Amino acid sequence: MGDVVRWAVFSCVLVPVVLLWFGTSLAGAAGTALGLAAVTGACRVLLRQSERGAARLRAEERVPHRGRHHRTGTGAHRGGRHPGGTSPVN
Repeated sequence: MGDVVRWAVFSCVLVPVVLLWFGTSLAGAAGTALGLAAVTGACRVLLRQSERGAARLRAEERVPHRGRHHRTGTGAHRGGRHPGGTSPVN
C-alpha cells in the first residue's frame, strides 16, 4: 500500500504544478489539489478497510468453527435407514 500512497501524493503535487505551468489560476490549481487530496484520502481509507476485511476472512478460514450444521456424534443425521423401524412394506 505504501507505493500506492506515494504515487497518489506525487500526483496531488504534480497535477497542480502542471496546471499552473499551463496558465490555470492559482485558485483553480489549489482547488484541484484539494480535490485530489480528498479523493486520495477516501481511497486510502477504503483500501485499508478492504485489507482489514481480507485479513479477517483469512484468519476465520484458518480456525475451524462448528456451526449448526457441523454436529457430530449419535443422532446427528436425520432420515436414512434405521434398523427395526416402522417403515411400511410394499
